[in-house]
Amino acid sequence: MTDQHLPPKVNQWKTLDKDLGRIVALERATAAIARPTVAIGLALVFVVICGLVAVAATGMGSGTLVIVAAAVFGAYMALNIGANDVANNMGPAVGAKALTMGGALVIAVVFETAGSLIAGGDVVSTISGGIVAPAAVADPETFIRAMMAALIAASVWLNLATWLGAPVSTTHAIVGGVLGAGAMAAGFGAVQWGTMGQIAASWVISPVLGGFFAALFLAFIKRFVNDAEDKLGAARLWVPVLIGLMAGTFTAYLAMKGLKRLVDVSMPQALVLGLVVGVAVWAVFRPVIRRRAAGMENRKRSLKQLFGLPLIASAALLSFAHGANDVANAVGPLAAIVHAVKAMDASEAVAIPLWVMGIGAFGISFGLLLFGPRLIRLVGQEITKLNQMRAYCVALSAAITVIAASGLGLPVSSTHIAVGGVFGVGFYREWNAERRARMLNLQKGKPVAPDERRRRKLVRRAHVMGIAAAWVVTVPLTALLSAVLFWMLGAVI
Repeated sequence: MTDQHLPPKVNQWKTLDKDLGRIVALERATAAIARPTVAIGLALVFVVICGLVAVAATGMGSGTLVIVAAAVFGAYMALNIGANDVANNMGPAVGAKALTMGGALVIAVVFETAGSLIAGGDVVSTISGGIVAPAAVADPETFIRAMMAALIAASVWLNLATWLGAPVSTTHAIVGGVLGAGAMAAGFGAVQWGTMGQIAASWVISPVLGGFFAALFLAFIKRFVNDAEDKLGAARLWVPVLIGLMAGTFTAYLAMKGLKRLVDVSMPQALVLGLVVGVAVWAVFRPVIRRRAAGMENRKRSLKQLFGLPLIASAALLSFAHGANDVANAVGPLAAIVHAVKAMDASEAVAIPLWVMGIGAFGISFGLLLFGPRLIRLVGQEITKLNQMRAYCVALSAAITVIAASGLGLPVSSTHIAVGGVFGVGFYREWNAERRARMLNLQKGKPVAPDERRRRKLVRRAHVMGIAAAWVVTVPLTALLSAVLFWMLGAVI
């Protein structure tokens, strides 16, 4: 029956339903458009508040305008760190569905803020990371211009990288900024090229080590747990060991990297502490895993549930360590500028004031809440498919790689390690699937078909190339931008 033959009331209700459907679609489209606008508005409000906090904390004076400008750009940098860098900690847990996006954001905000305020920013040198000889920019005005240019350049690049969907190293961004401004101020001879060579080497070392360890752990779990005939028996034996290894690794990691401000711990002491905690956690979790496994089926799907809670704990600990370590990338240059303006001295180490630390801590958290979900989804869902087991391997790999690299004296990026771990898990699964297909086809007496080989590509190549390109250009691009900004700021400062 056509609409024209329906009773008037039926036609009226159908028309009303269509109109309501259009209104709902319009409201959804409006909300989708307005969401980024609201986020940008809230970010601007936060930046303005940080400028006002700077005035209240330092008072009015001859250098107030410079301090306010530095506070504004420090807040902008912190927002961009939250939007870009935190995804590496939370992405795997969200991609594995161990956490919802909302739960991940809450945990990350709490632990990032705690790490920043409790253990972050022990002391920041006047020239970040020994990139430029301190004597080359000892003049306060030159130093302020260099730090301001580095801060702005790093912030702008992080903002662009987030928009492009590329997780990059905030440390490399600020290092590139200092390099460009320092070279512009004192010439290329003042640049400490040995340090720069180590940083360039970390572009390769970090993701390769992260991917290697993540693939190694996944291979171990598949060999001794997943592929075992008695899967639950193997899980009762090995899952407590893996959880203890995680606990011990993170204890050593936090002792060395995240608690410098609270206590000075050498690497041997951190490793002994990690061993003690790891054994204790293993002993505690043996009966816990035994009870949880008691009612499960002897299937691979059941085993994944055992890794959910440890994965959430590892994501929280990574966020704490990230807040403790990377907050200095946002507030270090700001603290150095405040010190140079107030003391008119750029030749000594700079302690970070509490109000400056607050800008960094809350800026990272706000940046994560407002702009972080996009990259969390990319890292956790769009590079390769993750479950609790694979994501756990990525988190464990991140902590172990940092400790191993520290022991060998190798400079590494936590961002590159985490994303490299995701790549490593994906490429291992590709290799393993290809190996199984080849063995199966050899038994049938035929080679693996090209179409079948293409279907077994479990890592998105476009993301691999895009992220790798962003990593490579981070230092040179921020250096170039910082050099231009240093020259432009000469007319202002």
